[in-house]
Amino acid sequence: MSFLSALFGSKNTTETGNIVILDKTDYATAISGPKVQLVDVRTPSEYNGGHIKKAINIDFFNASNFKVAFEKMDKTKPVYVYCRSGARSQKAARKLVAMGFNQIYDLRGGYNAWN
Repeated sequence: MSFLSALFGSKNTTETGNIVILDKTDYATAISGPKVQLVDVRTPSEYNGGHIKKAINIDFFNASNFKVAFEKMDKTKPVYVYCRSGARSQKAARKLVAMGFNQIYDLRGGYNAWN
């Protein structure tokens, strides 16, 4: 049983390797703590149109900046990603696994589900 399954119960989580997809409720609980690495991987214009409080914007489509920005983050701590609907954040999460992050949490349904 994974840490999150133990913490939240397994009905609302989906695990794919090092990537865990959380529903809105579990995601909100998980990001409520201080010093959370919360990243919106949408474009700056999407981010400026509304985002989750405390999220930083690292555009998935800006590949060079994406890599540089994530390399500055702590790979030993959980990182929470989301996009508009969940597709881009899944691609971003797979990139993060390749970069050496081992605790990646994605918002099921993305920002659309958040609102």
